[in-house]
Amino acid sequence: MPKTLEFRDLLRLIDERSTAFRAAVAAAPSLDVRVPTCPEWTLFDLVRHLGEGRRSWAATVAAGPAAEVKSAPEGAPAAPREREALLAWSAASTQELLAALREAGPDRACWTWWGASQSPQTCGAVARHQLQEIAVHTYDAQLTVGTPQPLRADTALDGVDEFLSTCCATRSPWPHKPTAFDFHATEGHSWRLTVDGDGARSTRLPAPGTTPATPEDLEAAGAAVRGTAGELVLFLYGRIPADTVRIDGDAGLLDLLRVWEPEE
Repeated sequence: MPKTLEFRDLLRLIDERSTAFRAAVAAAPSLDVRVPTCPEWTLFDLVRHLGEGRRSWAATVAAGPAAEVKSAPEGAPAAPREREALLAWSAASTQELLAALREAGPDRACWTWWGASQSPQTCGAVARHQLQEIAVHTYDAQLTVGTPQPLRADTALDGVDEFLSTCCATRSPWPHKPTAFDFHATEGHSWRLTVDGDGARSTRLPAPGTTPATPEDLEAAGAAVRGTAGELVLFLYGRIPADTVRIDGDAGLLDLLRVWEPEE
């Protein structure tokens, strides 16, 4: 089974991916180019979004479990239009987030928007989700300048698990016939998302030849998606089309999953 990344590794990778993000922005011919995977945004908009979001999460982590900060703290510097200043502002945003997470530690409670999911409301879970946001937006920036790079295998393996348990898991009832979605990474790890009247819940499937499968594991999924862990993450975040991964079963079920908006 893939192991959740350690807190210190999450912080290191957040810093690393943020550096790669800024390198892509620095290589762009203009900050006004459109981001193919976020077509409503220019590259400047993407940098501003990522920077403001990291400052907001830094403030949320620092504020403690009872507080929710929906935007960058009042008085925070706005994203400058000049490129070098913007890159410095972006770097400072990352460091604010990292400093807040280091100060809090992984186990401290923290407000999150995923209270109804399978992920804990802790600073460690915030760091885990932040890594995925930054990794995917780094891909966006690299794609914009024509140099997309595969997601790191360790980040991507944790990313599939994190997306299913945080972004998909819910107690809100599935409004269609109960089914399951399997996600198989070519690196040898698999996950199942089960959806029914009790909501959606993610489980890790045993690797072939290891722990014996339960009867539920042996039941065929309604749809199964296969690819590298990086491809699965990008598919789940809507960054690559369905024809870039292998889909077995009823592909229409995946469309229902994409448009489902749980009440919670």
